[in-house]
Formats: sequence, C-alpha cells, structure tokens
Amino acid sequence: MSQDAHEHKQSFISHYIFSTDHKMIGKQFLLLSTIMACLGGFMAYLIRWEVAFPNVPAPFFGLVSPDKFNAIITLHGTIMIFFVGMPFLSAFPSNFFIPLMIGARDMAFPKLNMASFWLTFAGAVLLVASFFVPGGPVAGGWVGYPPLSASSEFAGVKWGACLWLLALAMAFFSSSLGGLNYLVTAITLRAKGMTYSRIPMTVWFLLASAVTFFFSVGPLIAGDFMLIMDNMFGTGFFLPAKGGEPMLWEHLFWFFGHPEVYVLFFPALGMGLDIMATFTRKPIFGYKLILWSTVSAILLSFIVWAHHMFLSGLNPILATPFSITTILISIPFAIIIFCMLATLRHGSIRLEVPMLWMLGFLATFLVGGLTGIFLGSASVDIYLHGTYFVVAHFHYTLFPSVFFGGFSAVYYWFPKMYGRKLNEKLGLLHLALTFIFFNGTFWPLFRVGIGGMIRRIADPSFYPQYHQFANWNIFATICAISLIASQSVFLWNLVLSMNHGPKAGKNPYQSNTLEWLADSPPPHGNWGPVLPVVTSGPYEYSKPGESEDWHSQASNIKGETVHG
Repeated sequence: MSQDAHEHKQSFISHYIFSTDHKMIGKQFLLLSTIMACLGGFMAYLIRWEVAFPNVPAPFFGLVSPDKFNAIITLHGTIMIFFVGMPFLSAFPSNFFIPLMIGARDMAFPKLNMASFWLTFAGAVLLVASFFVPGGPVAGGWVGYPPLSASSEFAGVKWGACLWLLALAMAFFSSSLGGLNYLVTAITLRAKGMTYSRIPMTVWFLLASAVTFFFSVGPLIAGDFMLIMDNMFGTGFFLPAKGGEPMLWEHLFWFFGHPEVYVLFFPALGMGLDIMATFTRKPIFGYKLILWSTVSAILLSFIVWAHHMFLSGLNPILATPFSITTILISIPFAIIIFCMLATLRHGSIRLEVPMLWMLGFLATFLVGGLTGIFLGSASVDIYLHGTYFVVAHFHYTLFPSVFFGGFSAVYYWFPKMYGRKLNEKLGLLHLALTFIFFNGTFWPLFRVGIGGMIRRIADPSFYPQYHQFANWNIFATICAISLIASQSVFLWNLVLSMNHGPKAGKNPYQSNTLEWLADSPPPHGNWGPVLPVVTSGPYEYSKPGESEDWHSQASNIKGETVHG
C-alpha cells in the first residue's frame, strides 16, 4: 500500500469511525439507532404475527417456537428502549446540538464522548449475540424478573442471560458517561452572553434527561451485576431457595424503569418546544414555569416506581401513597403541555413537516398520559395489569416520544446536519402513514386488554378471550406490519436527500437558536476563528406583518446579531 493510500485510510478511520468530533459521534448514534430500529421492528412483526395467527409460520421466517417467542419479546423491548430510544432521542441530539446551541466548539471531553458511542455499539453486538446462544436471553421480557432471569433452570443456558445483562450494563455506562459530558459541557463551555436564562429548551430538557438517568440508574447497575453473579457464580441475591429476594430486583428495576420513561420524554418535549417557537413565530409561553415544572417532575419521578408493583405482593397500605404520587406527577407535565398549547395560541403557525410531526406527538402522547392515570390507580390496575391495555398504554407513551418527537427533530435539523432539506412530500407521506397505522395498531389493544387478553403469551389461542377478539388482533397486526413497512419512506427520503435534496442555507426556518448561525453543515470546531457572543435570548421573533416576505425576516432575528 502506498503512503498516500495509507494516509487516506487513516484519515477515513479517524474521521468516520474513531472520531472525537461531537457532530460525527451524533451521526454515529443516529445510524446505530436506525439499524437497531430495523431489527427491533422485525421482532415486532414476529410478535404480532404470532399473536394474530398462532402456530402459523410467519412469511419469510417460519414458525416461532414458544422459547424463541419469549426471547424475541425480551430483545424487542430491550432494543427499542435502550438501543433505539436512548441513542435516537438522547445521545444523538445531545451530541450534535448541545455544543452548537450553547456556542461551544466541541464537548468538554471529546475522547470520553467517543468511548460512550463504542460502549453502546459493543452492548448492541452483545445483545444481538445473546439471541444466538443456546437458550437465548432471559424469558422474562425487557424487565428481566427473577427467578426467570436468575437461574439457568428458567433462563436456559446462563451465557444468554449474562450476555443480555452485560449489554444492558454497557448501555447504562455509556449513557452515564454521555450524561456527565453533556452536563459539564453546558455548564463550562457556554459562549459569552449565553446565561442560564438564555439556554434553549432543547438543551435544558436534554440536561434534564441526563440528570434523571444519572440519579436513577445506579441501583440498577448494581442489581445488574448481582444478577450476573447469580447466573455465573451461584450466588443467591434474587433466588428464594438461597435466601434471596426476587422482589429486590423489581424495586431496583422500577426505581430506574419509571424515570426512564421521562429520560425519553424530556428530549422530545424540549425539541418540540423549540420547533413550536420557530413555526408559530412566538416566544415559548411560560419559559420559567416550564423549567420549574420539569424540576418537580424529576423529583416526583423517583417516588412513583411501585405503581408497577401493585400485584407483586406489595403491602396494600403502600398502594395509596404511590397512587397519589402517580396522580401528582401528571400535574407538572400537564402544565408543560398547556404551555405548549398556549404557545400555539395566536401564533402565526406554519404547518411545515417538522411542525406537523410535533403536533402528531402531542396528539398521541396525550392518549398515553391519560390512560396512565387508570394504571396508577391500584384498584383499576389489579384488573388491567398484565393485559394488552398496558401494552397499548406503554406504546402510546414511548412511541410518540421516540418516533413522532424524534422524526420531528430529524426533519427540522436535517438541513443543519447535511446542508440540504428532506423531501417535503415524502415527509408528509411518512407522517400520514405512521400516524394512521400507529393508531390502527395500538388503539384496538385497549379494547383487547379491557376484555382481559393476557400479554406475552406465545400461543394466545388457549385463552377464550383470544377467540372473542381474534379480528381485533388480526386488524392490529396488519396495521403493525404496515407501520413497519411505512418507515421505508423515511429511509428512502434520508438516503435520497443527503446528496440530492434541495440546498437549505444556514437558517431555512428562520429560527433564533444559536446553532442556525453556523454553516450547514458546521465545520470542525463549528464557528471558525471567532466564537459567537450572545446578546439576547433565543425566543424573540418579529411580529407577523412586519415584512412583506416572511422568509426575509431572517436578517431581523436577534440571533443573527450575536457575532463577536
């Protein structure tokens, strides 16, 4: 190999693979989450096919045995939450946009940032490998309840369970390192004039997500390694026969598991607020009220976990306070949602693709929030727990955050990432198909769950409820397959627009946040030789009618005058 070829190869590796540039690392997280979403979507297809057509071979795959069905249930949940939701909604936007939005050149710890991606990548490889180990991963779902996950008698060969647990541990360490990096960057590397009261909502909510994760994940990391030792070395932390307590894992898991919902929800909210401010040409209503509501939501999120455990043998006396805190935590989120609606009021709303995705997020997430009130009541949860009602609620909570909120952000910031816009007609088609088929998939499951159909059953035809709701399940499965297939519209749009989309310029949406002052795409170091100096907050817009050409108002936005 010639010297020039060797240098070119080294340059490719250092630029695209072992990069310390926060923008490239953000794109790596986006690519990883996209690949894992395809894998998780394929597993969702297998799950829904088995529920709708028990004991009938799935096209292009064959018959799913009960043990493989349980392994697929486990991997689907783990992939979609920790290897799609976390990279797509937290790691990708935090890496790409926090330095740009606060006027920094890079993250505070670039090499640590690179390490956080490769930890997640290694965890994804181990997770997929666990499926091919004899016995597969644990059969207890993404929650991994002992004793199903603590003994090879139930979990199959112990190596599958250990690979699954190690994959989780790597994802947790990666997110912890990333969260630490985001916090230090936002505190220490803000541009001159970027006071805390001028930080955009996207950054605030990404930091809120990092703080929530950081303070909730520690006990579960400890439990993760305790569970590995139960499998590998015969300890008995969670095995009753050896003096252990399976309920301990439930407490450790849900102390993290419920805040994890907000870890995914916060980024979608923050990005949604900035997108709304741009497309309504209005300041965000209640900036400080939203921030204080977020602080209260974070604090309350640590004292609601046991509403997942009303049927676990928990002392009934404790059910009431956990029901109360579950109802209370809806108040700060209701305040934030009402502030979003107030931002829309009297706004000069432009219904472009990112804004429409965000409105879809609001509409669908509200269903998840309202149905969560039912499950927070101990008396109602006793009937609904373990049914498909919980599956529907869970997906109406997480799917809008991850996909509607995430796609809204991708369509909005794609011009900043690649200097080109995504195709708007394909974006509208993608939104319409996703909205229709998502509701077609999960809305019927509320009815099926109220009817008493149990979830996580490999062959539901044994239960009389299945035959009563067979048509509902078939309809939901057809919609689920259509939902998965419709994402190909986005993938085609992504590939097509990277090189052939219309050029966007620096600020195609006339936004006021700082990242739009950088070139599109931003160069290494983001800002050239001179860092920006912030002279005003991000949420100040020209009033409608002050310019004949609405798009010509970009030069009047305060953010355009921040150069030092």
